[in-house]
Amino acid sequence: MTLHLVRHGRPLRDPGRPASAWELDPAAYDDVWALRDRLPAGAAWCSSPEPKALATAELLTDGDIGVVDDLREHERAAGWLEDFEDRVRSAFADPTLSAAPGWEPLEACRDRVVPAVRRLLDVHADQDLVLVGHGTAWTVLAASLTGAPPDLARWAASTTPDLWTLDP
Repeated sequence: MTLHLVRHGRPLRDPGRPASAWELDPAAYDDVWALRDRLPAGAAWCSSPEPKALATAELLTDGDIGVVDDLREHERAAGWLEDFEDRVRSAFADPTLSAAPGWEPLEACRDRVVPAVRRLLDVHADQDLVLVGHGTAWTVLAASLTGAPPDLARWAASTTPDLWTLDP
């Protein structure tokens, strides 16, 4: 069994709305479709409920997609932060604290995402699993599943869309 973590395609950014409400940018569809050949046939599919993630999943498979609320991204309030990357790095440096007003502590994201994925891995133990979601959540998840520290260089270099493959 292999776990495929897909980071959503490029969103239509709207600084006045929370990122969790952003839609997938139609101009990014070709980038998303380019991942189709890299994903296994016969896999189970689940997605974050966020619009950009679910739209990405729908472009990648013609099969059923389970929507799992606990796969949503690290929760962040609306508003544009010029120092976004620094704030995310601060969240990783001390996951018990909110790195910005309106942000959940990163440990809350971990405590939501990791158990959800472990349940999905148990349910789909006999097949590959494709999860469509978000960069920060996948960084926390990968660290938890591998026992390695969070790979912030990988997080910073991650594209939209992107694909990470793990053998849990």
